[in-house]
Amino acid sequence: MCVCRRTSGADVSSTDVNRELSSAYRTILSVIDQIEPRIADATRAELTDQRESLKLIASENYASLPVLATMGTWFSDKYAEGTVGHRFYAGCQNVDTVESVATEHARELFGAEYAYAQPHSGIDANLTAFWAILAHRVEQPRLAEFGAKNVNDLSEADWETLRKEFGEQRLMGMSLDAGGHLTHGFRPNISGKMFHQRSYGTDPETQLLDYDKVREAVREFKPLVLVAGYSAYARRINFATMREIADEVGATLLVDMAHFAGLVAGKVFTGDEDPVPHAHVVTTTTHKSLRGPRGGLILATEEYAPSVDRGCPLVLGGPLSHVMAAKAVALAEARTPDFQAYARDVADNAKSLAEGLLSRGAKLVTGGTDNHLVLIDVNNFGLTGRQAESALLDAGVVTNRNAVPNDPNGAWYTSGVRIGTPALTSRGFGADEFDKVAELIVEVLQNTEPVTASTGKPGKAKYTLADGVADRVKAQSAELLDNHPLYPGLEL
Repeated sequence: MCVCRRTSGADVSSTDVNRELSSAYRTILSVIDQIEPRIADATRAELTDQRESLKLIASENYASLPVLATMGTWFSDKYAEGTVGHRFYAGCQNVDTVESVATEHARELFGAEYAYAQPHSGIDANLTAFWAILAHRVEQPRLAEFGAKNVNDLSEADWETLRKEFGEQRLMGMSLDAGGHLTHGFRPNISGKMFHQRSYGTDPETQLLDYDKVREAVREFKPLVLVAGYSAYARRINFATMREIADEVGATLLVDMAHFAGLVAGKVFTGDEDPVPHAHVVTTTTHKSLRGPRGGLILATEEYAPSVDRGCPLVLGGPLSHVMAAKAVALAEARTPDFQAYARDVADNAKSLAEGLLSRGAKLVTGGTDNHLVLIDVNNFGLTGRQAESALLDAGVVTNRNAVPNDPNGAWYTSGVRIGTPALTSRGFGADEFDKVAELIVEVLQNTEPVTASTGKPGKAKYTLADGVADRVKAQSAELLDNHPLYPGLEL
């Protein structure tokens, strides 16, 4: 399976599609060269770097060339605040078409009652969802009590009362070191500042979610919003159980599926593991495992639709119409049997990667994976996450450091390295290649030594990689990558 296969109905090989677009991209870059050659050079260099490295960052992927090309159009020039058929600017009929198509594909793909394609990013999607829930759960009932139709009808005293009530609400999500995201109530993030926040973690021994403990914590804290989902948890979640827990205290269940949306779209996560039938609101990015453009998306029940539709002026400014168009193309691609096969491969490859690491002595948080990512605890290599990430990058293996549960090194240096299979699966890697990738990762980690700081204390950032290891790993990686070229046929 190659990311560049056209999935609009015609059976055209990826190489042919990329050749069709090669001249267009060459022309585009030649025009950029005339204005600012450094940007053109950086663009060419980025393609080279992505072609020549093992991209294992779990939140990254490769969008198809049709998706990428869709972003580079004059839709970028159009303001379109508002919603379909109800814009604050004239001349938005074509934007209405773009947004309608994007939300239609999203509803059909995920089986959702309602979809909102305007968020610019994952954090924008979460902020819009949080404020929509506050509007639905706090503002609307209070407006009725105050006898007002909207906030502009409130007296100053009533408005101050309502503003205070907004700030008194509670949110609970997975803790950052257990695998949650910054926007799930992390105190330095806006989500941790706009709510009274408390986190739930994982079992200290198994590092898995303990639903009885989550239930106990929710009963005690009684949040208005219960957040489920993760960015670094290597297992699946039972969303039916999370909904039961939310219902016990009258909480709104918000699921952030930004990382695993592709596995939901590809029908790898079904039943109780599919968040859409169980959550009141679901947020996601459209890149990562969904393999679209960088952007956000919100799905919701009809009950929450009017409040989410107020994303502008609530949180968002003008929608990025060119990106919404690219979302529509990517969502159309995701509604194909090819994408379902890709999603299955992502999950199967993650298991192969995890097994390859474990068989070579690596320690994995939760002991393995059943989604798209693996979290390596590098403490048993004597390294911090930052040292491991840097050494792997020296060898052409692109990862990101990540905290592990109860991380002794904190959120900056960390004790873990997070890796994922979406990107290399897009290039066509299979089980055997991912086993080889595991071998290369362990070779680098075993040959990396921490450097003691000048103070005599163990350093958390400096390291040495044994001579010859980086070149050897790069050479072996090149063999794997050459067998699965990125955007074959595209020549700049």
